[in-house]
Amino acid sequence: MQQLLSGEYDCKLDPKGRLVLPAKVKSALPDTFANQLVLVRGFEPCLVLYPRAAWNLIHAKVTALDEFNEEYRQFQRNFLRGMTEVELDSIGRFGLPGSMRRYAGLDKDAVIVGLGNRCEVWDPTRYDDYLIKDQQAFSKLAQKFLSDTPETPALPGLAV
Repeated sequence: MQQLLSGEYDCKLDPKGRLVLPAKVKSALPDTFANQLVLVRGFEPCLVLYPRAAWNLIHAKVTALDEFNEEYRQFQRNFLRGMTEVELDSIGRFGLPGSMRRYAGLDKDAVIVGLGNRCEVWDPTRYDDYLIKDQQAFSKLAQKFLSDTPETPALPGLAV
């Protein structure tokens, strides 16, 4: 069973634009392709880091879209643009290409956030800008997405 990528980690980029993947994140990577990751631009101004196995599932969906449909081609072009395969070195570092660092506004500091099947890499200030500050609004989102409704059936072990 694959462990979930989780947690929030403050990190520093070295002068060569490399990040060390936090040990807890590295230990949660699946054994197959453990050192092979895929880095893509996020939908927000961040980078998304996928373990190879998780990326393969997404990549298969994206590349299966009809290439003769203009909207699909536009999505593929933008989604796959800049996709970079990265490999962890012996101490768990991986390089961030300059174009990717610029896209995410990464300079010296970064926040790595585990989100289950992937991690996001953020500039700390931008990350804070995208967090929900209003706890009541956050509570309403939790109710919307996690309550037992026909659209969101009860979670195993949480049924009352």
